[in-house]
Amino acid sequence: MKTWITGGYVYHYEKRRLERKNLCMEDGVITEICSPSKEITEGEIYDAKGKAVVPGFIDIHTHGGCGFDVNAASKEDFQKIGNFFAQQGTTTWLCSILTDTKEQTEKVIEEAMKHKADHKNCADLLGIHLEGPFLSVEFKGAMPESLLKDADLELLKEYQEKAKGNIRYITVSPEVKGIPQAIPEIRKMGITVAIGHSGADYETSMECIENGAMACTHTCNAMKLFHQHFPAIMGAVLESDVYCEAICDGRHLHPGSVRMMLKAKGYDRVVAVTDSIMASGLPDGAYKLGVNDVIVEDGDAKLPNGVRAGSTLTTGTALKRLIEFTGEAMEDVLPLLTMNPATLIGAEKHIGSLEVGKDADILILDDNYEIETTFVKGNKIEK
Repeated sequence: MKTWITGGYVYHYEKRRLERKNLCMEDGVITEICSPSKEITEGEIYDAKGKAVVPGFIDIHTHGGCGFDVNAASKEDFQKIGNFFAQQGTTTWLCSILTDTKEQTEKVIEEAMKHKADHKNCADLLGIHLEGPFLSVEFKGAMPESLLKDADLELLKEYQEKAKGNIRYITVSPEVKGIPQAIPEIRKMGITVAIGHSGADYETSMECIENGAMACTHTCNAMKLFHQHFPAIMGAVLESDVYCEAICDGRHLHPGSVRMMLKAKGYDRVVAVTDSIMASGLPDGAYKLGVNDVIVEDGDAKLPNGVRAGSTLTTGTALKRLIEFTGEAMEDVLPLLTMNPATLIGAEKHIGSLEVGKDADILILDDNYEIETTFVKGNKIEK
């Protein structure tokens, strides 16, 4: 069955602008984008009523939402998280597994794969992001120190086999023993490597980048900051061509820091992520992030010792913050939530922009950038 989105302004990625077009979806993909003057002779019609028609958002770093923590999630919990995310504008996501025991990590992988194989009316879980366990003790953030490890390719292979090849992304610290040498092998497993949670020096960080690391996890957060004599990991990622994750909630990064990052990297090398926890979409209170207790006050998530632990951000709010922080048009910042993350994880051939042959992951946005309707693989999401 064909479904037409008519009467809207369709986002053109290459031109960075909205154009008055009609768009047709069939069997989960975009089959036609055409002039609104073309006669429609068959199929259902969704009238966008002059609103923006844009690609669905892609969140490659999130630990949960709506009361469910990825590290403790069942198949059914993943379904609820995915429905909540879709309502906020996320059509594709990677579930981020915080460093945990081997047994619990494998259990989460198993439940995530059950959900991936059987789900409906929710965002598409494309795969898994492992945040650890090969991370620095010094910049561990919310990671349980006793579970952090040196590079262990055999363990990672076990996880990837358990996930049937669906671990798409991993965060590692350059200074952890064996990591620089392990990066080429990790990439051979089909995993995109990000560096972060790190106090690494400039030279070690650059070695990792030269060996194939392609991104930096929540840039500026949980890492050694730039010094003119010791640029450290932050200097390496800002100078090089790697992608930089950015949590644009106004807490993790000052608006000026967001603008600086975009000035240094360009708008095609920054990826907006939420790093959200189970408290996203819920009021202040006591929550969990993996094995950690987290207190949320005024929407700000912190460990009992005051260390920030993820966020309560949604992708829909991240879009508004980016527009607010930069003063740029929605059309210019949209790639940070769409094409940039898709390209980073090697999924740009089927998601990230509205083109014939790509998945019909589509949002209808009103004039205030609120999500009016979400389509995932051509299916309209119901609450």
